[in-house]
Amino acid sequence: MDGRIVIVGGGLAAAKAAQRLRKEGFTGEVVLVGEEGERPYIRPPLSKDYLLGKEDREQGFVHPPGWYADHDVELRLGRRVVELDVAGHEVTLDDGARLPYAAVLLATGSAPRRLTGAGSGAGLDGVHYLRTRPDSDALRAALAAGGRRVVIVGAGWIGLEVAAAARAYGNAVTVLGREDVPLEGPLGPELGALFADLHREHGVDLRMSTTTRGILGDGATVTGVELGDGAVVPADVVVVGIGAAPRTELAESAGLAVDRGIVVDAGLRASAPDVWAAGDVASAFHPLLGHHLRVEHWANALRMGPAAARSMLGLAVSYDQVPYFYTDQYDLGMEYTGFSDLAVGARVVYRGDRAARRFVAFWVRGETVVAGMNVNVWDVSDQIAALVRAQAPVDDARLADEAVPLGDLVPAAAG
Repeated sequence: MDGRIVIVGGGLAAAKAAQRLRKEGFTGEVVLVGEEGERPYIRPPLSKDYLLGKEDREQGFVHPPGWYADHDVELRLGRRVVELDVAGHEVTLDDGARLPYAAVLLATGSAPRRLTGAGSGAGLDGVHYLRTRPDSDALRAALAAGGRRVVIVGAGWIGLEVAAAARAYGNAVTVLGREDVPLEGPLGPELGALFADLHREHGVDLRMSTTTRGILGDGATVTGVELGDGAVVPADVVVVGIGAAPRTELAESAGLAVDRGIVVDAGLRASAPDVWAAGDVASAFHPLLGHHLRVEHWANALRMGPAAARSMLGLAVSYDQVPYFYTDQYDLGMEYTGFSDLAVGARVVYRGDRAARRFVAFWVRGETVVAGMNVNVWDVSDQIAALVRAQAPVDDARLADEAVPLGDLVPAAAG
C-alpha cells in the first residue's frame, strides 16, 4: 500500500497498529490522532497499580518518548476527528485540518456509561468516572488521604478494583450493585459469591440487589447516594462504574454499519472501502464462534491493533483470538480466558482448592470448555486458551484432577 494511513484513536490498539505497520515495512505516512494530550498508554493499571501509586506515569506508556519520531509516526495529540468522509477518503480534525488517507483505522475505544437526569451528580465535586489517566489521578487524590466515605455505584470489575484500592488507602467503602452478588453476569452466582466474600472480609459494605435513585449534593459537593428504597448512603466520594459503551459516533455519522460496535469482518474491515476498526469499538466476526463479538479488554486491543495493520497492508488476517483479561484485588489475582457469553448458564468444573482461593474454574458447555478462570494459579492461561480453541470433548474428571497436567488435556482435546 502507498499513501497515508490515518489511525483515529490514541490507545493501545492504535499504538500497536502503528508499530506493526512499520515492522511490516510500510514506508508511507502514518498519522495517529489522539484526543488525549499525551502519547498512548495502557489503561488497566489506572484501576490497579497506578491508582495505588505503585506504578509511575512512564511505566504505563506503550512506547518510549522517542519511539514515534524514530519510526516516523506523526502524533496529533489533543485533537479529535470530527468527520470521516469515506467517499472522499479524508478525515477532518476539530482544528479544521483535513487529512486525506489511503486507509484509515478506527480505534476510538469506549467511554464510561454515565448516569443521566436529575440525580446524575453532574457538576458535583467528588463524583468520579474512571477511563483516562487524569481520571485516575483525580481519583487517587480523592482516596489517598484515607478516612473518607467512598460509595461505588456498580459491582463490576472496575467497581471492585476501585473498592480494593480505596480500602488499601484506609477509606470506608460501600459498593452498590443490582445483582444478588458481584459479577453474577459474567461469572455466575457461585463465583460471584467468592468476590462478595473477599470484599466483605476486607471491610467493604457490600449492598447487593440494590438500585440507586440518584446522587445527592449540596449544590457544589457530593453528599451521598439515594437508594431505590429512599435510604441515603452518606458519601464524600462517589465512583460510578456501570460499564462502558463503544465510541461509534464517528462511524455512524460516516454511514458505516454499526451494531453494538463498528461491524467488521474477520479481517477487521468495516463496511466502507479502506476503513478498518480495532479494539473496544470493533464488533468483529469471530471464526470460532460464527458470529460477531466485541471485546473491551486490553489484551484484545494489544492483539487486534497489529492484526488490523497487517490486514491494511493486504496480508491475510482472520482474527480468531480467545479473549483474555485479568484483575488484582487485595491478595487475589485472577485471569479469565474464553468466551464469557458462552459461559452464561454453562456448568462449572473446579480444579484446586476453592476454600484457599487457589483454583481453576472451567465453564463447560456440553463436553467443550468455553472459558476458564485461574485464581491465584499462574502460567496456565495459554493452556486454557488452547482448550477453548480446541472445541473438542474434554472429560470433567480429568479437568478436575490436579494430577493431570493441563498441558496433557490440550492434545487430548485437539485429538
